[in-house]
Amino acid sequence: MNILSNLLAQATQPPSPSKQRRGIELKSSREIDIMRQSAKIVATVLKEISELVQPGMTTADLDAYAEKRIREMGATPSFKGYHGFTGSICASINNEVVHGIPNPKKVIRTGDVLKVDTGAYFQGFHGDSCITIAVGEVTPEAAKLIRVAEEALYKGIEQVKAGAYLLDLAGAIEDHVKANGFTVVEEFTGHGVGRNLHEEPSVFNYRTREMPNVKLRAGMTLAIEPILNAGSKHTRTLADRWTAVTVDNSLSAQFEHTVLVTETGYEILTDRTKV
Repeated sequence: MNILSNLLAQATQPPSPSKQRRGIELKSSREIDIMRQSAKIVATVLKEISELVQPGMTTADLDAYAEKRIREMGATPSFKGYHGFTGSICASINNEVVHGIPNPKKVIRTGDVLKVDTGAYFQGFHGDSCITIAVGEVTPEAAKLIRVAEEALYKGIEQVKAGAYLLDLAGAIEDHVKANGFTVVEEFTGHGVGRNLHEEPSVFNYRTREMPNVKLRAGMTLAIEPILNAGSKHTRTLADRWTAVTVDNSLSAQFEHTVLVTETGYEILTDRTKV
């Protein structure tokens, strides 16, 4: 999730915002082992949702399933209850970019581009990941947008290693997106993740001098999450104060992984192929 942060200090109780840790944290081996577990829970839930979603279900159905599974695996939903957010997932459809609130009246239909973002808090650490699902048969444009969004994520991840810089991965993402005729949403970024759901640094997906070009160090854990629009890069937020949509009603797609920086490269902690 792009803006949710510092949800839980214990598996069942959130800490006060004043206790949120600041600065970039390097995780110890013990902490990384715990993050592997929280990330595996997230990966498992998203893989299961990708396999069960079908037309006629509602986003509230998916949310109930995600919360049930997260709790069954001994974790707590990272998103639920934060500043009044009512869901355990963000479910955003078609022109909805991020932070869609699960709703029993929001029916999933054939041809939809469905983004599902979720997090799990386990033994003091968060995992965070997002997938975009093509519901049934989608248009060629939608299929390309989803494919390029996932490719862009991995183009960025491939740049990750100790000694690299955030601009290395941001540039790789931006180049791939633009080469395929899409735009990068700049209003939301990835982030560090660990004890807090949203930690420093901001992990941007485009070239900029407006945010610190942080040098990566082994032990950093990052939520890398490019968001692509088929049209304008700009978004607006609906009256619910959460759901962001494209300003021109164009489609949007997003993928996200929690990634560990290592001395020689990276480890994708939310890798769904390993669950």
